[in-house]
Formats: sequence, C-alpha cells, structure tokens
Amino acid sequence: MTVTPHSPAPSGKQMLSEQVHAHLRDAIMRGEHAPGAALKPQDLAKEKGVSLAVVREALVRLVGEGLADRLPNRGFTVPSYSDRRWQEIAEARRTVEPAVLRMSVERGDVDWEARVRAAHHRLVRTPAYLPEKGEYYTDAWAEAHRAFHRTLLEGCGNPVLLETFDRLWTASELARRWSAHRAPGRDGAQEHRRLEEAALARDADTAAAVLVQHLTLTAAALTGDPGRVV
Repeated sequence: MTVTPHSPAPSGKQMLSEQVHAHLRDAIMRGEHAPGAALKPQDLAKEKGVSLAVVREALVRLVGEGLADRLPNRGFTVPSYSDRRWQEIAEARRTVEPAVLRMSVERGDVDWEARVRAAHHRLVRTPAYLPEKGEYYTDAWAEAHRAFHRTLLEGCGNPVLLETFDRLWTASELARRWSAHRAPGRDGAQEHRRLEEAALARDADTAAAVLVQHLTLTAAALTGDPGRVV
C-alpha cells in the first residue's frame, strides 16, 4: 500500500501572517493607507493583536508583491504616486500588449470572438463601485476587467506572451486603482467598448491604437492633476 505524504498543516504563526497580509493588502487596495504613508509594524501589531514578527512577515510579502516599500532607516511604506515603477510598468505594457493584441486579432478564431464578447458583457454588467465598498472599485469589477483584457489577447495563441501579460497586470493593480480614483471623469466604459468593437471588426491597427491610448491615460492620471487626465 502506497502512503501519500501530506503537506504539514500551517502553523498558528503562518495562519496569522496570512490573515494580516490579506487584511493589509485589501486595506492598501481600498486606499485606507494613503500613497507614501508609513506602515509601522509596532502600530499594526497592536491594532491586529498579533506579534511584531507576524506583522513583519506580512509586510515583507507585500514588498515582494509591489504593494509596499522597505526603505533604509524609514521602515515600511506604501508606494507613492510618483514612484518611477508605475511609469516603467506602463511603458512595458504599451510595448507588449498592443503587439500581442495585433497577433490576437489576426489569429483569433470564432470561439475567441465569442469569449471577447462574453468577457465584455460581464465587464459592462459588473458594478465598478458599491457604496459599502468605499471609493475604490470592487474586487468583482477588478476581476471582470482583468478577464476582458486577457481575453482580448488570448487569440494570440502564445502562452509565454500571456504569462508576460499576467505578470505586468498583477504588478500594476495598485496603480490602476489609484489612477481610476484620481480620474473619476474618465469614460473607461467607452474605451473598453471601442477595444471590443475594433478587435471583433478585425481592425488590428485601430485596436492597437485604442489600447495604447487606454494604457497611456491610466499612467497619466498618476502624474497629472487629480481628476484631470490630459
């Protein structure tokens, strides 16, 4: 008889660290900790009723995810609007994603078209904001948004390129939420509609151009005046 080894159950400290990490991640995403704000381990440990070691472990994970910075002699902080990384990520996305979208438009089959239409429908029908969730968009809308953009690119048929998209998307989630908060008048729904229409019309030039503009506006909201994108 073969005995299948079981993974060891997580320790109490690991479970607490997971809980604190999830709470801090959600709080940062919801804007409860402002850009550039200090994340003081001692204060957080007292607030959560856990040890300093548990909080530090959670904060180190956030640093690895790009949701916090660890600065010499300053401890942990939330990244700032002006952090160069957001513009570098935006530049990478503007370089990679329009090229992949062109491939997707050229290679995608009828099933891809149906998935694009379904993903756009889901995005349109998912509320971006709910009163009880605060001023930042909901996790449900964030997932519908990700699924729409990824589905647009899936027609390329290249899993390596799609993995690149996944990494860049995850790295830019915080900046994307800040951007939407700072540019409340932006008509993102119209931008997504234009993307869907151009892709399904097999107009690769227009689809790529619309995507470049879409990504540029997201990045611009972090460097321009709040509420105004140029």
